[in-house]
Amino acid sequence: MLDTALLISLTLIVLAMAMNVYRLAIGPDVPDRLLALDTLYVNSIALIVLLGLWLNTKTYFEAAILIAMLGFVGTMAICRYLLRGDIIE
Repeated sequence: MLDTALLISLTLIVLAMAMNVYRLAIGPDVPDRLLALDTLYVNSIALIVLLGLWLNTKTYFEAAILIAMLGFVGTMAICRYLLRGDIIE
């Protein structure tokens, strides 16, 4: 039962990632593309966690935490650059 639920979840996450890539490529302006990129890294974290559950290993959870930290810092840097034109004051 768990394998079926994981397979369905993996399929839906990959579908969501495909839609995010579409919005990233077609997005009408920069904030839409930034939100698509932010959602894409959140979906990649979910994909890595589900893959870790499926393969029954803890290494993928550590990778997901690392991607979450880097994604947060990257999003903050890009938002600050869009709002102020400079990252470091």
